[in-house]
Amino acid sequence: MKTKLLATLTLLCTFLSFSQIKGTVTDDKNEPLPFVNIYIENTYTGTTSNEDGNYELNISETKDYTVVFQFLGYKTVKKRVEISSFPYILDATLVEEEVSLNEVVINSEENPANKIIRAAIAKRQENLEKINSYKADFYSRGLIRIKDAPEKILGTEIGDLGGGLDSTRSGVIYLSETVSKLEFLRPNKLKEKIIASKVSGDDNGFSFNNAIDVEFDLYENTIELGNQIISPIANNAFGYYRYKLEGVFYDDRGNLINKIKATPKRENDPVFDGFIYIVEDQWTIYAAELDITGTQARIPAVDKITITQNYSYSETDKIWAKISQNIDFKYGLFGIKGDGRFTAVYSNYEFNPGLTRKDFTREIVSFADEANKKDSIFWKATRPVPLTSEEITDYIKKDSIQIVKDSKVYKDSVDTVKNKFKFGDIIGGYTYRNTYENWSTGFTSPIQAISFNTVQGWNANVGVFYRKNYDDFERFLTIGGNLNYGFSDDRLRGTAYATYKFNNKSRPYLTVSGGVTTQQFNSSEPISKLLNTAFSMFSEQNFMKIYENSYAQASYSNELFNGFRINTSLGYQRRQALFNTTDQSWYPQENREYTSNNPLDETAYGIAPFDTHNIMKFSIDARINFAQNYLSYPDGKFNLPNSKYPTLNIGYEKGFASSVDDYNFDQVKIRVSQGFNIADKGSFDYNIKAGKFFNAEDIAFVDYQHFNGNQTQIGSGSYLNVFNNLPYYAASTNDSYLEMHAEHDFNGFLLGKVPLLKKLNFNLVVGAHALATPDNKPYQEYTVGLDNIGWGKFRFLRLDYVRSYQSGFQSDAILFGLKFF
Repeated sequence: MKTKLLATLTLLCTFLSFSQIKGTVTDDKNEPLPFVNIYIENTYTGTTSNEDGNYELNISETKDYTVVFQFLGYKTVKKRVEISSFPYILDATLVEEEVSLNEVVINSEENPANKIIRAAIAKRQENLEKINSYKADFYSRGLIRIKDAPEKILGTEIGDLGGGLDSTRSGVIYLSETVSKLEFLRPNKLKEKIIASKVSGDDNGFSFNNAIDVEFDLYENTIELGNQIISPIANNAFGYYRYKLEGVFYDDRGNLINKIKATPKRENDPVFDGFIYIVEDQWTIYAAELDITGTQARIPAVDKITITQNYSYSETDKIWAKISQNIDFKYGLFGIKGDGRFTAVYSNYEFNPGLTRKDFTREIVSFADEANKKDSIFWKATRPVPLTSEEITDYIKKDSIQIVKDSKVYKDSVDTVKNKFKFGDIIGGYTYRNTYENWSTGFTSPIQAISFNTVQGWNANVGVFYRKNYDDFERFLTIGGNLNYGFSDDRLRGTAYATYKFNNKSRPYLTVSGGVTTQQFNSSEPISKLLNTAFSMFSEQNFMKIYENSYAQASYSNELFNGFRINTSLGYQRRQALFNTTDQSWYPQENREYTSNNPLDETAYGIAPFDTHNIMKFSIDARINFAQNYLSYPDGKFNLPNSKYPTLNIGYEKGFASSVDDYNFDQVKIRVSQGFNIADKGSFDYNIKAGKFFNAEDIAFVDYQHFNGNQTQIGSGSYLNVFNNLPYYAASTNDSYLEMHAEHDFNGFLLGKVPLLKKLNFNLVVGAHALATPDNKPYQEYTVGLDNIGWGKFRFLRLDYVRSYQSGFQSDAILFGLKFF
């Protein structure tokens, strides 16, 4: 206990001491001013004050300095200081800036704000290109709070969230910091080396704060923030914003600063609402205070995001550069609410240092050795923004709690409580955990997996599992099995599997599995068990067609090098046709009966679609993500998709050693897919697949290329891999094929401009789908629909009109889509 107390007091004293220039910034009423920019004049060495108005400016050399205090809405203050020793206390009081229109000549022919914005737009590209490249120091701090947290979410207890909750179940649930070195080359090359990383309550953790996630450049036409957000000075900004000149003031250099209010023309457009400050004659950004709602950003859980940016001018470089940025947000969903802030400070810029593309690789984030082991003395000397009392308390509390929570005694005591077996676990499933040794075992709920089909009737599954984690979840072994019993066919089937993950960098997986199971003829499972059960029981339609597969298989996947991943498998299968054993339905239809389980002929009751046979199958697939960037964390590699290039899949499949000679075959296949934004016009996605069978004239129907159809008029998931008006097995082939899907989501671009409709916040989506095989005439589908249907933050519905053609008009349908289904 004495040791813990001494450590706590030492940590607290370290937080409260060891600084260079430090002080407090207040207004003329002695109220603290948060997020004031403090920097050395004509440099980019600076910091910001915290929420308590305190700041620390890390200067190591004793000499004369001019310290600048800059804050939006207040007059800039400069203080000349002679420093002979550290720490040096320097407080500042700021008075409100007098923003007026007295010096503005109002021209009745044009709104003065429009004239200023037009000038800023005309200079946008020039100002953007002034900084072709740079090196800089970067500091980031993230804080997320929760308020009145519920005891359970969807029936699962959430505990105290790592010790972050107080008696009112409110508090800090995430606090982390990073210190980095940045290198940037226009237009989009960014490299970040994280020197230090700190996560409250996890001394082995690595912060996910990084520069690329907060790189919001208002000189670009759009800013990626959930949605593609239109900048207030974008080339097409006048189509989205109204502007009003609120007033002008002079900065400390005598520059006239125009304070302009930017207001959305339409409520739900992807635009900001707030103020942008433009420097007269230079037409550069001086600062910005911009709000955006979660609706506008297409981030449903968020209520509002506020971005505040401040820029500083260097006489030496003749450049206005961003020196600080705050992102404040409020969120709320399913009764959970809270707020947070991400603070970023840019300092020690070196502009246009001669960087070339050769200086950059696809690795955009990396960590220095021992980055998460820096002590409190390092952080005190390096951290540009001092911690608030709330943050100091959170660090001390969680770091102390971590010592206790990592002990075997504590983990065992928690497990003892959570591992108690309750009667309801028989139905809901049960997990036994040994947290200290990082393993768990249990069984799944038999109720959740109950379903119906006409072969097995009602059937239920129960699974058992064991999982052991190694090296903080970088490696794991999982072993499990599943038993399925069909009440109508009176058959018990079972499978087992074991999977081992070797590392968290290239993520190699080895899986061995085997057993007896029922499978859909289309291995993509175009209809879910839940939907098939519902249509069978309520409308006597059995769309799911299945066969029995007895198998043993080994599969392996690995990323051989960045952007190139292989998946391969080798297995033995024994396939057997199955037949209907029940005609049960809750609402039998007078003019309808269940179809046969033969996908080749719905009237072929008792006739097998293929002969019972054994076969060996081998497959290999290569996925290539061109120009894939990635984050290198000490505990893993995290890939980032690059929307500028498509993803390419190339595959080969072989069936051999079959007990029926005609069932052996070869197939080659290729797939190209991509999704990208078209500025403010929405997003476009496509998926193209093609393939060719060889030596496959009489193969089993199981091995045909099947295409995802839909006969339920209920959509789910992505529509880029399905024909929503095509019967499930109408176009299956054992020859060559070409399948194409394309969809454009206007994301409010069109409907957001239509009176009344724009208030509904629906998105217009159009799509085209085509399929060609030698045995069938070309098939096409065209769709037009409304997405983002719902109320408030709950928008999980989609409605489409589908029209299909095959040598002329075939049919049309209304499709109801459920995003969570």
